Amino acid sequence: MEGIATTLNLASMVSHHARLSPEADAIVWQDVRISYGELDRLSNRVAHALTEMGIGHGDKVALNCPNLPFFPIVYYGIMKAGAAVVPICVLFKPSEIEYHLRDSDAKAVFVFEGTPELPLLEVTKEAFDKVDSCEHLVVMTSDLFGESPMPEHKTLTQLTYDKPETFETYPTNPNDTCAILYTSGTTGQPKGAELTHLNLYSNVTTTFLIHLPVLNFTDGVQKTCLITLPLFHTTGQTVQMNTQIYAGHRIVLLPRFDAKLTLDTMASEKVNFWVGVPTMYWALLKYAEETGYDVSHISDNMKVCTSGGAPMPVEIMKAFEAKFGIRVMEGYGLSETSPLATANHLEKPSKPGTVGQPIFGVDVRCFDDNDEEVPRGTRGEIVIRGTNVMKGYYKRPEATAEAFRNGWFHTGDIGIQDEEGYFSIVDRKKDMILRGGYNVYPRQLEEVIMTHPAVSLCAVIGVPDARLGEEVKAFVVLKQDQKLSAEEFIAWCKKEIAANKYPRLVEFRDSLPIGNTGKIFKRALKEEHR
Repeated sequence: MEGIATTLNLASMVSHHARLSPEADAIVWQDVRISYGELDRLSNRVAHALTEMGIGHGDKVALNCPNLPFFPIVYYGIMKAGAAVVPICVLFKPSEIEYHLRDSDAKAVFVFEGTPELPLLEVTKEAFDKVDSCEHLVVMTSDLFGESPMPEHKTLTQLTYDKPETFETYPTNPNDTCAILYTSGTTGQPKGAELTHLNLYSNVTTTFLIHLPVLNFTDGVQKTCLITLPLFHTTGQTVQMNTQIYAGHRIVLLPRFDAKLTLDTMASEKVNFWVGVPTMYWALLKYAEETGYDVSHISDNMKVCTSGGAPMPVEIMKAFEAKFGIRVMEGYGLSETSPLATANHLEKPSKPGTVGQPIFGVDVRCFDDNDEEVPRGTRGEIVIRGTNVMKGYYKRPEATAEAFRNGWFHTGDIGIQDEEGYFSIVDRKKDMILRGGYNVYPRQLEEVIMTHPAVSLCAVIGVPDARLGEEVKAFVVLKQDQKLSAEEFIAWCKKEIAANKYPRLVEFRDSLPIGNTGKIFKRALKEEHR
């Protein structure tokens, strides 16, 4: 076997189906239909443009775009050129985008022009101008053939219109970095999880296997997946977009979740597969019950859907399944695990309140603080190993070594494995808030809040919320003789912190409880709130 080259590039999935079914729909958005042949040609043009810009194997390219056809076109084009994708959360403020561009060593950033409500180009440009190492900004415009809103920066069309439609995909190795997904830690700044082509490909194929009875193509009918989760998020990328491209299916994109629009789209597009976070299930159920929405046209086509991002309340799951007649399968994973690590499987009964069993090629255990496995039924930290686990945190060898103690990736989540091997996520070792499926890390928020001129001390915790699971609450001590209303404080936070993270609740205090080590005793604050 010596001398045989091993290559693997995730974007080859696009080229494969462009050969098999070039006219089949790949991406659907409103009235736009992009076939597999078109997706292949358009992403090839992006790859050519990147190559001419001097960007290729080992380089990083950022992508700031909502759920629009631009996202997969640029995403796969970056991979074809041999570079790695760095997706950016569309809710980020300029300082957050600047950090991600700088930390990832991104050489270019592709950004959708945005809307008045979501001015992506403006905030990205502000960040771009501060990062000398990021040399190119490319604008994706609603008017494909219109002028650039910023003439000094080319549009995607201007950059690619004259490029060849064929491109020889760079022969990346399985362990080459394919994407860097940023995941915040409990201390310090966000860390970039380096996911390889093998990480993502293995998770894609296993996700497909889990849903094979639903997503199989053996009846000759192309299946349809609706994506309402953001594509910059690991679940939207891998469990939905990449898995459906691997299967040769059609993807329907919604830029933002809306209960009525989601239900209407499920019915009109005859959707077969959907993934949502628990708050989305709650919203669909609530809308259907309050309006008397006829869900039969949905359940005629969709027999199963998946929930992730946060534990699904058992009562919501039961009510949804009863109302819609659709089985809900829960799964669990992290950005660092590509993401899927455990799932309920179609051939076995689900256990409400659990996230199922390990997927193919993945080992999951519960360890104590000494990295010894705990008995079944006992709480322990969830640890994972397998082909899905990242190769490390970008440029952070110490954090990588800490996370991979004794050969296992330590998640920081506390779980229980029952006698049948089903896992439940019962707590979090990390100081993290899970708000509507988004990870929110208090220290990041505290560091921003402390920059307010009237704030002397603050602590941020998560408090129970019926709709979101948890809401973000700030406890604030003001400086002497300073005054600040709750409305003023929240408005300031809304301006400085991403929309999915800023505190909606605030309580002003004269002091905060301090523990024996001199740290703010957050557990006391949580108990007081409870």
